[in-house]
Amino acid sequence: MGQTITLKAKDGHSFGAYRADPDGKPRGAIVVIQEIFGVNQHIRSVTDRYAALGYVAIAPQVFDRAEKNFETGYDQPSMEKGRAARGKISTEALLLDTQAAIDAVKSVGKVGIIGYCMGGSVAFLAATRLDGLSAAVGYYGGQIAASADEKPRIPTMLHFGDQDQSIPMTDIEKIKKARPETPIFVYKAGHGFHCDERASFNAEAAQVAACRSQEFLLKNVG
Repeated sequence: MGQTITLKAKDGHSFGAYRADPDGKPRGAIVVIQEIFGVNQHIRSVTDRYAALGYVAIAPQVFDRAEKNFETGYDQPSMEKGRAARGKISTEALLLDTQAAIDAVKSVGKVGIIGYCMGGSVAFLAATRLDGLSAAVGYYGGQIAASADEKPRIPTMLHFGDQDQSIPMTDIEKIKKARPETPIFVYKAGHGFHCDERASFNAEAAQVAACRSQEFLLKNVG
């Protein structure tokens, strides 16, 4: 359904993005932000899913700054490779590339953003710092607690698992306290529960969270 295109950030960096367009007139656009595993098969499938729901959907390859077309699976060596790539890229650079993706699709209407794992943290920061967005959804973003004092400028929804070994419940409670205006849902699930290619996949939690996210985006984006 989709194709790889080239985007350019404001600092001149050129990078790839996977874009999927809907049949017929778009209801708006969704920017999909990857986990540390790159714009892999799973992220492309999520992007295709939002295109099937009527959105122009785009997943920027934000790890191109470390390695062009970075893409891994979910085993331990892949996780280590993903963490190493993330360590080579500043948060500011991730946000520059995210802004470029927003700018690339904003002509079709309102734009929402959804991110997973690392992308969940990026989606939250995009809600607080970037322009051109109408809604944000973040799944199990491990760095959100450290930025919880930043107030989103747009409607924002967050999802977490209560068995997440990398995000303790104390972090989630910190976010809830700092951001009482933000709907925050906690599921009986571990980290990565949305991804059906991970051992931690939880079908029930994934379905409930996806329905909530889609309704939220429909309300705020179109």
